[in-house]
Amino acid sequence: MHQHDQGLSLDLPTLLSRRRLLGLLGAAGAATIAGCSSDTATVAAQDVTADEEIPEETAGPYPGDGSNGVNVLTESGIVRSDITRSFGTGSGVAAGVPLTIALTVLDVGNGGGQPLTGAAVYLWHCDQEGRYSLYSKGVEQENYLRGVQVADAAGKVAFTSVFPAAYDGRWPHIHFEVYATLEKATTASDKLRTSQLALPEDASRQVYATSGYEQSVRNMRNTSLETDMVFSDGYSLQLGTVTGDVDSGLTVTLSVPV
Repeated sequence: MHQHDQGLSLDLPTLLSRRRLLGLLGAAGAATIAGCSSDTATVAAQDVTADEEIPEETAGPYPGDGSNGVNVLTESGIVRSDITRSFGTGSGVAAGVPLTIALTVLDVGNGGGQPLTGAAVYLWHCDQEGRYSLYSKGVEQENYLRGVQVADAAGKVAFTSVFPAAYDGRWPHIHFEVYATLEKATTASDKLRTSQLALPEDASRQVYATSGYEQSVRNMRNTSLETDMVFSDGYSLQLGTVTGDVDSGLTVTLSVPV
C-alpha cells in the first residue's frame, strides 16, 4: 500500500482557506447529504446548471506543473489524448481498467455556459497502485497518466486512460487544470481553474473488484464523498457520470464550467 500522508498534509492549507466560511454549515450539510443514496447524488450532478463555476480545489502535492518541483507541461509530448504510456525518456505503461475521461469546458461568463473553444485542459491522476508519476517511489522517471488536450468547437476534450486507485485518505478522483489557450497551458501560466473530478461509488466498486485494485477496496472502506477532504463541502458539480463496463471499458463525463 502506498501511503500519501505527506500529500494530505500539503493539501490541507490550500483547502482550509476555501472551507473556512463553509465550516459553520458543514455539519448540517454533511448530515443532509449522508441521507442521500448514490443515485440521488448522480441526479444532483446532472441537474446543476452551467451558470455555476466548478469549485476551485487544491492541485495536491503531485501536480507536475512546476508549482511543486518538476514541470511536465513544458516537455515535448505532453499534448496527447492517450495518457496511458510515458513519453520522452519514460517507458512505463499504466495498468488498469480502461477509462475514457470526457470533459466539456464551458464559459460561465459568456451566455450562461457556452463552449470554451480553444481552452486547454491539463489532466493527471494516480495509477492502479495509487502512485503519481514523477513523484511516487518507483515511478519517479515515468510521466504516464498526465496529458494536455485542446477543447474543440463544442468545448470537448477526451483522454484515454485507466481507472485510478482509491489511495489512503482520498475518494477516487482525477485532477485537472483549465487554461485559456494551449500556449498558456504549456507555459503553465494564468490558470483559469484547478479542480478535481469525483468518480461515482458504484463504478468504483465494480472496478475495484477486479485484479490489481485490492488496496482500493480496503481504502474505500475508510472514506466517502461526505468525509473526503476535498469533496466533503459539496460535490454536485464534480461528480462524473460513468457509462460502460469493466470488460469493454468505462467512460466518465463531466461538464466543467469556468
